[in-house]
Amino acid sequence: MKRFLLSRLLFVCAIPSFVAFAADLPKHPRDLTYSELSFTMPVVSRTALDNGLVIYFREDHNLPVLDFYAIIRVGAIYDPLDKMGLASLTGEVMRTGGTREQTGEQIDEILEFIGASVESSIEQERGIARMGCLSKDLDTVLPIFAEILMRPEFRQEKIDLCKKEVLESIRRRNDQPGDIVEREFQRIVYGDHPYARPVEGEANTVVAIQRQDLIDFHQRYYVPNNIILGVAGDFDTTEMSARLKDKFGSWERRDVPFPDLPDLPDENVPEGGVFYFPKDLTQSNIRMGHLGIRRTDEDYIPVRIMNFILGGGSFTSRMMSGVRSNEGLAYSVYSRFEPKRDRGLFIAHAETKSESTLRAITLMKNEIRRICEEPVSEQELSTAKDSFLNQFVFHFTTTRNIVEQRVELEYEGLPEDYLDTFCDKVSKVTRDDILRVAKKWLHPDSLRIVIVGNAEKFDGSLSDLGVVHEMTIRDYAAEVDSALKP
Repeated sequence: MKRFLLSRLLFVCAIPSFVAFAADLPKHPRDLTYSELSFTMPVVSRTALDNGLVIYFREDHNLPVLDFYAIIRVGAIYDPLDKMGLASLTGEVMRTGGTREQTGEQIDEILEFIGASVESSIEQERGIARMGCLSKDLDTVLPIFAEILMRPEFRQEKIDLCKKEVLESIRRRNDQPGDIVEREFQRIVYGDHPYARPVEGEANTVVAIQRQDLIDFHQRYYVPNNIILGVAGDFDTTEMSARLKDKFGSWERRDVPFPDLPDLPDENVPEGGVFYFPKDLTQSNIRMGHLGIRRTDEDYIPVRIMNFILGGGSFTSRMMSGVRSNEGLAYSVYSRFEPKRDRGLFIAHAETKSESTLRAITLMKNEIRRICEEPVSEQELSTAKDSFLNQFVFHFTTTRNIVEQRVELEYEGLPEDYLDTFCDKVSKVTRDDILRVAKKWLHPDSLRIVIVGNAEKFDGSLSDLGVVHEMTIRDYAAEVDSALKP
């Protein structure tokens, strides 16, 4: 009873204070005021060894962990035509094949026992190497990481195993219609350019790859002056710099003879059309677009904001509103600019039931045309810019992310102050800028429309969309079988 009376008394005594507090509250949430948030760009130090190896450092002693991230200027775009798949195979077997002193299995056991990791891969335009461990295990893991980068062994049994896995992947290329439309769209837009080639190669070229090819490819591109390394975590920069100099300092610098790649045209190739791949499906996979923008182009930021409004802003985008929300024709519909070192791609994608194929395509094309012809609204622009500005700080949530971004910026050839000036550049984008870059980088009359589906069920004739090219889906299973014949 005493506790009850005491609680009632405290409640009664608190009423005047609460009333006074409530009286000071704004009448509406929009009237709330906040102190201005401030954000300071994280500092990352940079150095370079005498052999050209660039290294970024950022210390973080909150947790006893280390993360290494390296980018190598290499990629499947440098594969010889008769050895396509060589880069991807090299990046994989660098790790699984082990080093001269340790097999891949022995390395696995060491790393698993201490909860560490070392990874290697080569993508279309870059090689990647990662290492993660507790800071106390640096002396165990760093030598493994260094040996894999500098002196991988490429054991034959691991090459054979990886080739079998790649060939099985090639055999199954037509299992998913989404994979077909993505692959064929790149081939149709890029033509004979190396960007059109699949990273894992073709059946006959993979079979032709020999161990010496991997050794030669690695020796050609994996040199210190062709690598940018980032180190994040629990370390002392001076000590870590000395360790890395000890491990990598004697690695010989060499010029890299990069193959000449064909230049993509500065202007969009003005040839649109419909490329239809027949497949008995209940829904159509649609991809349309054309050549896009380079990562280093000065229009890249306004183009990203423009695309957010068009189809990159999820449920706030015009394509999502028009195709999904208003007409219910697709669960997912989007557009994006996929940047590369040379010209990337503009892509608009949707999946819809066969009976609404032409309607969905028409709605998407209409939105592409509309954003090229009339200014976006102030609300659309404000929402897009706020999204970019509000998300910016989340790119710096971990020390690992901070360092990786610095490595990426240098690799891409972007200016050192790119991140420092990013928010200011976003804030200055205007409606006129959006209209200007839309007219420059979008070409609604030159869209290459790739469709995988069943035309017998479509809601009209494909010829209504433009010149139709009926294509054939390659029989990759037969190609693998043929390549494996003695």
